[in-house]
Amino acid sequence: MDGVGSFGAGRTGSTIDPIAFAKQPTTILRVLTWIFSLVVFASIVNEGYVNLGSERLHCIFNKNADACNYGVFVGLVGLLASSFFFLVDYKFSSISSVKDRKKAIMLEIGFSGFWTFLFFVSFCFLANQWSRTSPDMLPLNQGADAARAAIAFSFFSIITWAGLTVRAVQKYLLGTDMTLFTTEHMDGGAPSQPYPSNSPGGGTTETTETYQSPPFTENNAAPTYQVPIY
Repeated sequence: MDGVGSFGAGRTGSTIDPIAFAKQPTTILRVLTWIFSLVVFASIVNEGYVNLGSERLHCIFNKNADACNYGVFVGLVGLLASSFFFLVDYKFSSISSVKDRKKAIMLEIGFSGFWTFLFFVSFCFLANQWSRTSPDMLPLNQGADAARAAIAFSFFSIITWAGLTVRAVQKYLLGTDMTLFTTEHMDGGAPSQPYPSNSPGGGTTETTETYQSPPFTENNAAPTYQVPIY
């Protein structure tokens, strides 16, 4: 995963390799979400409104202005959010605080999961309104390609945003495991005694070893013979 230690804390201050960063799965998904959001937004803004013989513009999705407004909103915010999180990913290794890293990951999880749901609603909403749009509403099939593009890329956005959510959850779980690992072994507590004490009071006793001369040495000299006195 991205980094070693608590939420990648092991990589703090490391040099960023642009090529390695560009090859990361998260970066690829981030770029795809940016492109897909741009297509949804631009398709509706450029060709999502038609003029049917009057000065008033009508939404190509069954003349439902809410459908066009919703698609523009989801696409624009998704575009801006993709750019923001791209910068966060690029600067992530320079964040020294583990708490700030955790907050950034939790923010990404919440937003990516929520925007996956909003793009799912966008896909269902736009597809439903497009199915109800009659050919008479669009002379010369005007705006049809833009409508299909908005629907298709809304569906693609569901996949990419869901992928980013999964990647963020994996990063969070990895960071949590590493945090528990480091705090367990670096809590500053006294190390436990590996062997129980033999003393009744539970304290440690110091044993002193006295030197004992081995048997059959010079100190054990043979007894001398004494001549009896008569």
